[in-house]
Amino acid sequence: MKPLLFDLETAWRGGQNQALLILKGLRERGHKAELVAADGSALGERAEQNGVRVHFVSRGLFRIPSALKVRELVRSGGFDLIHANEAHSVSAAWMAAAQKHVPFLISRRVGYPIGNSRIARARYEAAARIIANSKWVAQQAADSGAPQGKITVVYEGAEIPARFAGQQKREARSRWGITGDAPLLGCVGVLLTDKGQEWLIRSLAELRKELPGAKLLLAGDGPCRSNLEVLTRKLSLTDAVLLPGFVKDVETVYAALDVFLLPSFFEALNNSLLAAMSYEIPSIAFDRGALGEIIENEKSGLLVSGPNVPEITAATLRILSDAKFAKRLGEEGRKRVEDNFSAERMVNGIVRVYEEALAGKP
Repeated sequence: MKPLLFDLETAWRGGQNQALLILKGLRERGHKAELVAADGSALGERAEQNGVRVHFVSRGLFRIPSALKVRELVRSGGFDLIHANEAHSVSAAWMAAAQKHVPFLISRRVGYPIGNSRIARARYEAAARIIANSKWVAQQAADSGAPQGKITVVYEGAEIPARFAGQQKREARSRWGITGDAPLLGCVGVLLTDKGQEWLIRSLAELRKELPGAKLLLAGDGPCRSNLEVLTRKLSLTDAVLLPGFVKDVETVYAALDVFLLPSFFEALNNSLLAAMSYEIPSIAFDRGALGEIIENEKSGLLVSGPNVPEITAATLRILSDAKFAKRLGEEGRKRVEDNFSAERMVNGIVRVYEEALAGKP
């Protein structure tokens, strides 16, 4: 089959990583997928590097240029279906009336309610299938008016990497200035209020009363960076909190970590958590959104209730003070990803949804 994926996001985030995995997986299975992407987008550039044909478009002027391009492509008869990967592409594909020519599929990766306007509802009613990346997202979409019979859950996936060698870990820790056995905690993600990095900094201040050498690495950039820098100064943690911004070779972050923490309040799923678990890093997350669908508490990771500094600190200390427990959490975390959240499993799920949509199955 020949699907057309559509994504107008310019930055590289979790949804764009998933789109690239889908495109690569489809090609490996013999399907001739192509991509419509925004000019200068990270996804478009990486897809081209992987041999995918990319149609670059402007996302300006209320998405009209991209809608016109999609309309031209789907009317050509060269594609079997169109798959909108994020909100801007959903709107543009609907404006192009793509659903009148081929099955129209929507990826849903956020837990926010679908808008109440007639136009907002019409976009989802026009879809042949709505692909939710977790059960929680599926329920949120249905509760806010998405046609429940069109919703299918396909968990996002992570490529299962080779385990880090000792030398890789030493080099990574050296890169971030970590000496000896000093514990390094970390998180990878956009610096936003609802991502909760503030609570990791507050917890670090308490943790260092027990482990004075502990440090925190927050990889990523975003609008909350200045607020986090102010907080580190206020808590006298300037030398203990590393804020390197966006890290392109992010595997050097994972290789250096002793514990991965995800303090997100409102998470539909999370690619960074999946990556950390796949690297066998013992992980802690807030029990919010869909994160409880990833971590089995006490088995493949630890869940804490939320922004509770003593609870976060206690969970972190528990891992750092019990090497056998930490090792077991890491091993079970990797197995959890292999069994339920691998990229291969995700692409197989997407292919199955495509086939069902083309067959007209509900």
